[in-house]
Amino acid sequence: MSSHDASPDRPVMHHTRPWALVTGASGGIGEAFVNRLAAHGSNVVLAARSVDKLEAVAERARQGGVDAVVVPCDMGDRAARDHLLGEIERREITLTTLVNNAGYGMFGPFVEADQQRVLQMLEVNCAALTHLTGALLPGMVERRHGQVVNVASTAAFQPLPNMAAYAASKAYVKSFTEALWHELKGTGVRVIALCPGPTETDFFANAGDASALSLRRSAEQVVETCFRALAAGRPTVVDGPLNVAQSVAPRFVPTRVALAVAKRVVSR
Repeated sequence: MSSHDASPDRPVMHHTRPWALVTGASGGIGEAFVNRLAAHGSNVVLAARSVDKLEAVAERARQGGVDAVVVPCDMGDRAARDHLLGEIERREITLTTLVNNAGYGMFGPFVEADQQRVLQMLEVNCAALTHLTGALLPGMVERRHGQVVNVASTAAFQPLPNMAAYAASKAYVKSFTEALWHELKGTGVRVIALCPGPTETDFFANAGDASALSLRRSAEQVVETCFRALAAGRPTVVDGPLNVAQSVAPRFVPTRVALAVAKRVVSR
């Protein structure tokens, strides 16, 4: 029986290594986080919906000598998230790192959107992130050690016509995380809002426009940017010089102008 078997009697291996939970770990930025954490000696819990993809990512992590536990989880389902947390507790895993990466977006006018899918997106992007952070952060604070990465977006810095609910959800992630950063001063726990711009992942295809927004960064670049900023104690980081400039620009132009420009960029 392998170390990642779901049997309730199977003990967790490598207790002396730190553990990390990565949501949305089946590809893209989540997979890059798993690879980076495993390469630096951390055991990993991988959560997402696609079991086959999770197992492939986990197996590559195990080849580096760490333990990788796969827990299938629909992050939009509260009961599934409770099961994920219960599985971590059952296996007696003490988490040092939480990466709230799961999330998705939608293109198109809000009035034309499938409203059930909009609500599900908000459940994944906002409620799931808040749920897991609320469940796992108190233990980190008690141990005076840990780190939480909440993946936001450059969309957090301004409203985006034709991606209205998505941008608003990421503004929530950024605001929530920055407030936590201040609250956690002196606790030994670090927290950061990671704000990628366009990245080479399946995000755009899943959102409905695979050709949108060129000049994309790699997921590996995004993750390295995150860990450099985390080590520096920053509350927020934007990945990539061009994305930094674009995230700052809306502060210096009237809102109506910024919205018009943003709509043109999203619609390209």
